Amino acid sequence: MHKTILAAVSIVLAAPLAAQTAPEVTNDLTVTMAPQNYRICNERPARPTWMDQINPREAYKALTLMRLYELRSWEAIKASGDCGCDVRFPSWDAASAEYEERFAARTQAEHTQARLEIKERQNQIAREVRDLCEAQGNW
Repeated sequence: MHKTILAAVSIVLAAPLAAQTAPEVTNDLTVTMAPQNYRICNERPARPTWMDQINPREAYKALTLMRLYELRSWEAIKASGDCGCDVRFPSWDAASAEYEERFAARTQAEHTQARLEIKERQNQIAREVRDLCEAQGNW
């Protein structure tokens, strides 16, 4: 029993940082990586490949892009009043381009500061975005 749990934990921890798959562990210790199923908006665009292949020491870069992507989608929801799946989970292209231009060459400490600033902006619009999305059944 303990070996099964340890094997499952090892497999899950070894998965890429931002993998869009969910492990399915069976009793015979085989693992199948199935597409992630979400409660809402299952047809989400794939993240940039580099995010799944990044060295763990540089994971902060992927975290910054994820935070930026989410902020930009929340801003679009607030501006449009629409929380449809295409607005809530847009293509990664615009956020990726902005990340490359503004953040890619920054230090880890600068990424940390940027993420704090992005999160602060998200917090400022969170209630309004959540209310819009809940009213549309997409939160």
